[in-house]
Amino acid sequence: MTLAATLPDDAAFAPFGALIHGPQSPGERQIYSGWLAPVDGLAQQFHINHVAPSALPLVLRQVECHPHAAQVFLPLKASRYLAVVMPPDATGAPDRARALAVVLPGTVGVAYRPGCWHAAMTALDQAAEFAVLMWRGRADDDVFAPIAPLTLTAPLKVSA
Repeated sequence: MTLAATLPDDAAFAPFGALIHGPQSPGERQIYSGWLAPVDGLAQQFHINHVAPSALPLVLRQVECHPHAAQVFLPLKASRYLAVVMPPDATGAPDRARALAVVLPGTVGVAYRPGCWHAAMTALDQAAEFAVLMWRGRADDDVFAPIAPLTLTAPLKVSA
């Protein structure tokens, strides 16, 4: 199966989480605190990921989810990157047929809802760094699932 990535679309991404945009005017604030609300029994984690660059097309064979807490990625150094999400099917497994791939500029972050299946962060053009925030503390904080190969393409250019 082949999936062409799209440009960022807040409404299309909403079932999976949120695209995080900075304010448009000096003094304005965009509030995203709700994505990091405390989760009983878990501790907040904040770390930085360094992601090697990838080129499109690429083949996705595994996705992950975090059933207990949202996961937030804020690009610190990124040109473009790919966010791939998919809902769970009736059994809770990743539903590859309803996947969404979005090419994002390095000025937009993502927040994944708890239980949202997603690919590992994929940097395009050059290596990237992301600040990652989430709550952790259970053995199943990270759930990985193999999927039938999904070829991702993106003929689109996204300007920063």
